[in-house]
Amino acid sequence: MFIDTAEIHVRGGDGGNGCVAFRREKFVPRGGPSGGDGGHGGSVFAVADPALNTLYHLRHQKSFRAERGEHGMGSNRHGRSGGDVVVPLPLGSVVRDAETGEPIADLLAAGERVLLAKGGNGGWGNQHFATPARQAPKFAKPGLPGEERQLAIELKLLADVAIIGFPNAGKSTLISAISAAKPKIADYPFTTLVPHLGVVAGDDSRTLVVADIPGLIAGAHRGAGLGIRFLKHVERCRLLCHLVDASGSGDAENDVEVLEKELREFSPEVAARPRVLVASKIDAVSDPDRPASIARAAASRGLPFYEISAVTHRGLEPLTHYFFDSVSREPSAAGRS
Repeated sequence: MFIDTAEIHVRGGDGGNGCVAFRREKFVPRGGPSGGDGGHGGSVFAVADPALNTLYHLRHQKSFRAERGEHGMGSNRHGRSGGDVVVPLPLGSVVRDAETGEPIADLLAAGERVLLAKGGNGGWGNQHFATPARQAPKFAKPGLPGEERQLAIELKLLADVAIIGFPNAGKSTLISAISAAKPKIADYPFTTLVPHLGVVAGDDSRTLVVADIPGLIAGAHRGAGLGIRFLKHVERCRLLCHLVDASGSGDAENDVEVLEKELREFSPEVAARPRVLVASKIDAVSDPDRPASIARAAASRGLPFYEISAVTHRGLEPLTHYFFDSVSREPSAAGRS
């Protein structure tokens, strides 16, 4: 199951209390203070795990609490510090404070480690409070509580190319033809209900990641269809591959304009991202003027244009070569919100 939002509670471990103790040894009737310090509480960290691609593992585990530090002991023995807790998150996870909205982490690199909740410091034992005027302090410092917060986590997929288009435009068929991804494919709208990622291998050992974004319709930025829930997954992509169904009928200008408007309404920055216009299902054309109208729409916008059939693999090689050439010229997704 694809889950791209989650809310969790994290708490660092409390620090252990300092100890009140005195030396009690033979022939030392008035031993000085010997209370040890409390151990520090463990902290909670988020770590980017490339093996994950969804937040499903947080569906049932909502709370993460680090271990508290042990209390100090006599004979100047310090308490053991509490163990840390790690929350694994997929690449592209954005972590915010659920109450204030303050950004805490944006995990873009495998193994990246970010502090979510710091453990409390351990308290001082009474040995620290001895002075010439107070040689037998009967008090110690308690440990501090660990940091506690409620966090909202949002996953924005990291992909080089986002395949966008109306429902049933052939997006899933394309990603299954150029990669090893196997999304559900059927001849009805909204077959794809969640994004799929596929890795495309180039001729020179290069690879790129392609995302199949569920179909968009007019009003998607306001929540129509599957809404903006999945539009956010195109924010980090370097190239937009806009598929237009060539097997339909009529002028394609309106179809292209509707999707462009949805992108602009959602994010002008995303709408300005490099884009290639692709006429899909070219093997099933029923209206000869349809592919020509898609080509005209691309020309009027100064966009690259390709005709493909994912079923017969016609035109796929030139398109994937364009993907690699275009992505190599664009900055990486790192730093994009």
